[in-house]
Amino acid sequence: MTYDVLIVGAGHAGAQVAIALRQQKFTGSIAIVGEEQDLPYERPPLSKDYLSGEKTFERIMIRPATFWGDRDIAMLTGRRVDAVDPQAHTVGCDDGATIGYGTLVWAAGGHPRRLTCSGHDLTGVHAVRTRADVDRLLAELPTAERIVVIGGGYIGLEAAAALSKFGKHVTVVEALDRVLARVAGEPLSRFFEAEHRGHGVDIRLGTTVACIEEADGRATGVRLGDGEVLACEIVIVGIGIVPAVAPLVAAGAQASNGVDVDPHCRTTLPDVYAIGDCAAHQNGFADGARIRLESVQNANDQAMLVAKGLMGHQAAYEAVPWFWSNQYDLRLQTVGLSTGHDQAIVRGDIATRSFSVMYLKAGRIIALDCVNMTRDYVQGRALVVARARIDPARLADASVPLKAMIV
Repeated sequence: MTYDVLIVGAGHAGAQVAIALRQQKFTGSIAIVGEEQDLPYERPPLSKDYLSGEKTFERIMIRPATFWGDRDIAMLTGRRVDAVDPQAHTVGCDDGATIGYGTLVWAAGGHPRRLTCSGHDLTGVHAVRTRADVDRLLAELPTAERIVVIGGGYIGLEAAAALSKFGKHVTVVEALDRVLARVAGEPLSRFFEAEHRGHGVDIRLGTTVACIEEADGRATGVRLGDGEVLACEIVIVGIGIVPAVAPLVAAGAQASNGVDVDPHCRTTLPDVYAIGDCAAHQNGFADGARIRLESVQNANDQAMLVAKGLMGHQAAYEAVPWFWSNQYDLRLQTVGLSTGHDQAIVRGDIATRSFSVMYLKAGRIIALDCVNMTRDYVQGRALVVARARIDPARLADASVPLKAMIV
């Protein structure tokens, strides 16, 4: 079978390409190939509402099951694309099937980065990337009292927050000297460390993992670099993803950290686009550096860009990055990219649990982290877009609305 548009990956990015094409009256054939058996669903709730039981799977589906058939979008679930032939315009799947395409949109995301130490593959060691991952974890929860989370990024902290609500004893192990070190400034890191400790979570900083201890093939503890063993029944590994781009690289696509794309999300292979978590693009909000963005915003915006391009409306990717995280009763909203900042200004009183951290680089605003402060998040976006240069003392004055600073 050959499709006019073949989409590899059934996450946010892949689903949104198909949705947008039909919304723009694309009449050609569309198929989505997905590794999982499930129809497209939202991934962010996996470490939040779905893990905590606040949302059912039906509530996190991107569209109802009937949507795809009603719009003549073929869903080829439960199969993995492991080869691309750019000359023949075909892909090969793990079940032996060969599928042709006119245009290929690669939205395969990535797979959880795994530990390399002994015990990494034991029963009881989990990732939080797919619904099946979380379902396996939930099935083991009733008989588990102690959980070790390896990785103090957003996934690890969100999982720790959700699991602590079940009354479990949770320990977070982070190799760096603070949580969220790769994505946020020190004021925000220290705030979240204190919040988690206040909820009974043990935070271990500057701590490495030597191996996972076992008994009868099951994880029983995490041995740290200093020899201490944290006894546990469940281990959660949240140390990032490996972009799923091997078939494109084998086919000759230019790649670095992910597959490289141009401003229109085109790879170096003919008629092959890449979007979402696996696409390395030059981003104006990162001073033109080639980066990957693992966010719903990036997935959706790149998907819309490609869909419009296929309909003859070419545009360059210039979307403002934004992210969010829910932990306990805290809602963190981020706009912009704080990487490389040389100044972090706290706006408001951290003790009230409602404040913002504003990031500056060479005197210009490049990002905001807003905790329970939606007004700053909404109003600050324009300052990030403008790379505004504003007196730091004025920025720190929470009595002055950010909108009053917009020129």
